[in-house]
Amino acid sequence: MGILHGIEAPKIRGHTPPRRHKDREPKVAIIHYWLVNMRGGEKVLEELCQMFPQADIYTHVYTPSKVSDIIRQHDVHTTFVSRLPMARKHYRKYLPLMPLALEQLDLSKYDLVISSEAGPAKGVIVRPDALHICYCHSPMRYIWDQFPTYHSSSGFFTRMLMPWLASRLRQWDVTSAARVDHFVANSTSVASRINKYWRRDADVVPPPVETARFDASQPRDDFYLYVGEMVPYKRADIAINACSMMERRLIVIGDGPDSKRLRKMAGPTIEFLGRVPDDILAEHYARCRALLFPTEEDFGIVPVEAMASGAPVIAFGRGGAKDYVIPGVTGVFFDEQTGAGLVGGIARFEMIEHTFDSARLAEQAAYFHKDLFRKRFGSIVRSLLDRGKPVSDDVVIHVEGGAKNGIAPHQFVQ
Repeated sequence: MGILHGIEAPKIRGHTPPRRHKDREPKVAIIHYWLVNMRGGEKVLEELCQMFPQADIYTHVYTPSKVSDIIRQHDVHTTFVSRLPMARKHYRKYLPLMPLALEQLDLSKYDLVISSEAGPAKGVIVRPDALHICYCHSPMRYIWDQFPTYHSSSGFFTRMLMPWLASRLRQWDVTSAARVDHFVANSTSVASRINKYWRRDADVVPPPVETARFDASQPRDDFYLYVGEMVPYKRADIAINACSMMERRLIVIGDGPDSKRLRKMAGPTIEFLGRVPDDILAEHYARCRALLFPTEEDFGIVPVEAMASGAPVIAFGRGGAKDYVIPGVTGVFFDEQTGAGLVGGIARFEMIEHTFDSARLAEQAAYFHKDLFRKRFGSIVRSLLDRGKPVSDDVVIHVEGGAKNGIAPHQFVQ
């Protein structure tokens, strides 16, 4: 598997959908876990909305003011979870009810269903002759590989209930994976986890990144940068520890429930800016020595944005970072997810810092431009629809041109 899946005609595995009616345009539904903010998953949803402008959206919880105009232009339907008390604020507490809510949705009028999976979304029941494609940002981390982290950081009553609930959710999660005709993962790491937990193959299509809005021409300054939510699994503490030990200046952008603890542990060389506007974030990307990325992410849009700004990435050597961090070209890896491990990574970076080329970094980041997401994902959808012979050219898939065909950036390195 690799990122080039979807550029050329992809290998189509598994179930072949029966023929559908040729005399009408297929009706499309997009299933998204919840719509309460605009993060990476919602950026993918935006692209799907523009590729399928007549699609209806189904989600568990919807706060219109928190999403973009592009999403609001579509008809958005919610499950019964949205009608439960305080659902918009405490939607995660209703996770055990979400499988039941998905299975009660009536999707019988839709020919093509695209589920956007990071929380429960793929478990819908579609017509036997409908095509169900799942774009997977991640199998639910809190019931699989990161269960110990979430469990240990939860409150007392949640810790008591989590093992029992997670066991039953895992059973449903594996069972509902069999309802999907074709999986597309956002990274090779996620594709591996899909295979591990669900025993299914997946093509890989990276999420869309607005790389063109960043500037790689600015001179570098004497500080390292961390960008991310202040939550335990992001491991901002590692970046703070490493820079405190090395007496290196670190600017931290982001906020969250772990912020107070992190500020207390920081040394005098650490500066916290909290959440900042996009233009201030872009300015710091463009001026930092390097971005510190100590977490294991499913993909990780922040490092690609930093690369688009000419900044190298010092990353923990697992997860989605392995799809774009090329040692000596776009950054360096460190192998031990501790402050001492990152100290070693920073030291290795500083030995070769002068060899990094901002223009080359931006060039590599361009292989993840949002136009290429449409091209890659649209190619897979078209191949699957053609195989099932639902229509000739009636299905509306808006794919913008103008961008180069892209594959895994390490394959372009000379």
